[in-house]
Amino acid sequence: MKRSASITDILKPLTNKPFQAYLSNVLQVADVLKWILDQTGPADVQMTSFSISEEFLRRIFFIKKENLVRSLDIVLDFKATNKTLILWPFIAQTVKNCYLADNHSKLLLVSNEKWKVAVVMSQNLTRGNRYESGSISTDRAVFDSLHNQLEYVITRQSVPFHEVFGRTIANN
Repeated sequence: MKRSASITDILKPLTNKPFQAYLSNVLQVADVLKWILDQTGPADVQMTSFSISEEFLRRIFFIKKENLVRSLDIVLDFKATNKTLILWPFIAQTVKNCYLADNHSKLLLVSNEKWKVAVVMSQNLTRGNRYESGSISTDRAVFDSLHNQLEYVITRQSVPFHEVFGRTIANN
């Protein structure tokens, strides 16, 4: 996030505004995740994206060091496999499970015993300064619907990345 902007200028606390949307060129996915976790406390996180960047992984690494992330699963697109292979050593240290699927969605699901937060956004798991949009909901029905659909993708439509990585190493 740009240093001159505060996330509280764009988003209101989840308890005050259970559904909100944003269009901003200062918020990054990692900013939104950290903002949510600061309110929910430690939680399980699932994310989907077309691709991922080293800058994003670095931010996640430091968020995890704060013990705010209990588990982290990511679904990326098959077409981003080459980039994912390059980042695999860092992904393996940061992400519990990484899956590949025909995926262009950008979701952020955060849950623990008290909270279920769903974010549908336009930004990949990268860093940029372009306008990106997102909607945030604490409605359990919204969360459950997206979570169930994501679980279907993970269990029936994806490949665990470590399997792809293992085959790549074996073939070289």
